[in-house]
Amino acid sequence: MGVPIISPSSRNRRAQKAFGEIGFFQLQKIATDGDAVHNRSMNKPYTKPDYEQELRRAGVRITRPRRIILNILNETEDHPDALEIFRRAVEEDDSISLSTVYRTMKLLEERGAIHRHAFAGGPSRFEQASGAHHDHIIDMDSGDVVEFHSDKIEKLQEEIARSLGFEIVHHRLELYCKKLKS
Repeated sequence: MGVPIISPSSRNRRAQKAFGEIGFFQLQKIATDGDAVHNRSMNKPYTKPDYEQELRRAGVRITRPRRIILNILNETEDHPDALEIFRRAVEEDDSISLSTVYRTMKLLEERGAIHRHAFAGGPSRFEQASGAHHDHIIDMDSGDVVEFHSDKIEKLQEEIARSLGFEIVHHRLELYCKKLKS
């Protein structure tokens, strides 16, 4: 699986060094068409979480670097990893450190404001915890992540759990795929 190496457009030498040594998957949000399969924005009304309020409730001071990171999370449509969040942050303020990104993501995860995913053993990627339930298809060649929701899959999972005497409390479905050749 190819992992592109990305260089930041920043004057921050620490960032340039990190991106010269470590690669990440570039994610792409793709809406899928089909029978009861759609992206989360079509599922039900979606409100972005108030990350700043979550951190304040935890007694965390909102510094300029944290505010920049929170704004990036509010604006993102993909599943960035910490290095991608760092790359975006240093474009706005090259004094932001990678450790600040990791600490902020950890705080948000502990508060339940974001979910961490480790697709295909790659770097942890993050997405907003609020919003409609959805599943993921991961393209094994490109690393692209496609969000989808299928009423058929949800119904089948509930039927299987019920037939075995269980009620689903939470689940996560990740399909690792290769694109069909035409």
